[in-house]
Amino acid sequence: MVLHQGKADRPGRVGGTNPLYGGANPALAASLVPPHDRLSDDPLPPDTALQLVRDELMLDGNARLNLATFVTTWMEPQARELMAECVDKNMIDKDEYPQTAELERRCVNILADLWHAPDPADIMGCSTTGSSEACMLAGMALKRRWSKLGRTGKPNLVMGVNVQVCWEKFCEYWEVEPRLVPMEGDRYHLSAEEAVARCDENTIGVVAILGSTFDGSYEPVAEIAAALDELAGRTGWDIPMHVDGASGAMVAPFLDPDLVWDFRLPRVASINTSGHKYGLVYPGVGWVVWRDQAALPAELVFNVNYLGGDMPTFALNFSRPGAEVAAQYYTFVRLGREGFRAVQQASRDVALHLSSGIAELGPFSLLTRGDQLPVFAFTTRPDAGFDVFDVSRRLRERGWLVPAYTFPENRTDLAVLRIVVRNGFTHDLADLLLADLQRLLPDLEEFGGHPKDTAKATAFHH
Repeated sequence: MVLHQGKADRPGRVGGTNPLYGGANPALAASLVPPHDRLSDDPLPPDTALQLVRDELMLDGNARLNLATFVTTWMEPQARELMAECVDKNMIDKDEYPQTAELERRCVNILADLWHAPDPADIMGCSTTGSSEACMLAGMALKRRWSKLGRTGKPNLVMGVNVQVCWEKFCEYWEVEPRLVPMEGDRYHLSAEEAVARCDENTIGVVAILGSTFDGSYEPVAEIAAALDELAGRTGWDIPMHVDGASGAMVAPFLDPDLVWDFRLPRVASINTSGHKYGLVYPGVGWVVWRDQAALPAELVFNVNYLGGDMPTFALNFSRPGAEVAAQYYTFVRLGREGFRAVQQASRDVALHLSSGIAELGPFSLLTRGDQLPVFAFTTRPDAGFDVFDVSRRLRERGWLVPAYTFPENRTDLAVLRIVVRNGFTHDLADLLLADLQRLLPDLEEFGGHPKDTAKATAFHH
């Protein structure tokens, strides 16, 4: 017997005896090869199909040990049950699923309150598939507001080189010049001085990040806003700000309530966050909120007659499941302010414990500690005898996924490891990681240090 497997035909295994696959039909076991390039001719029993796919997915990394991702990897069983019940609901069909639409509205209002919107009755906002879509929508609003000023030059957007790639995509897709502020020395993100120096009458906005993915640090939103206020007084250029709070907008309200970064600053026009990051929801849901209706030009909001109902919509996607929105509302109901504070504080405590433990090991130097986002970056000392790529590779052998990568323009000489602490990553797991690091050090010191191409060695994208 010859079976089609991928791009080559290989001899099949005849006479399957494994009841997990063969069941009452042993001959079926001989043909259990999932399709690679074309559909098979016949269907399989559901349990058999499930097992085939599950077997292949075992080759993925363990999500709970993935310290590279910001995305939520654990939710309560009750949340999983709720999501399973809602996965067939189309979020865009607000006429057929009016209560799911109501939960979305409530989530937007809760976020506007967390972010100190001046008039809750005047805000605009919506759910998205994640922060990338939310950022695109915010950028579109900034560009449309600028276009109404009658300027004739090419629009530009000012931001740090540490922005998430979605902002570079936005600039390419919507023909906006990206003015990226490079890193310099020990400055790893945007500063007020560098931001203002790149603004002109064609600047549609300045993007500040509350929680840089490179090192977990907050950008100085209030300082940038004050510098833009001063610039407006001198030049008349009234340049709005967008705060990319993909992670920090769900951390700062609970752990840093006195930090002024949100709609308390009149220059902040819009804010986004990822519900599937420190919003504690499985992927993918994001949120974007505008401080008032004037910040979101009305012509960008479409009224659609869909399945008998007239509804406003502002999104790049149309159909998508309502499960994540229901799960976001569940977390708000379940935790409240104090619950969110406790969860985020626990993550920060673990991050500080882990970063201090790594610093005490000797060969490592911290760039950040995890005292803003529960995220920190560290590198190897010059005399360590090995580099961050050696460490990342050896940790992977134990199941830990810790990214190693070089910093961007002007600091490509700096390569770091970054650890993201999320809900579900406990002190016990942190101690196990520290023990593994300590156990690996003698081997790293003896066998590390081989020259390598860092461009090829980089295993993760931030």
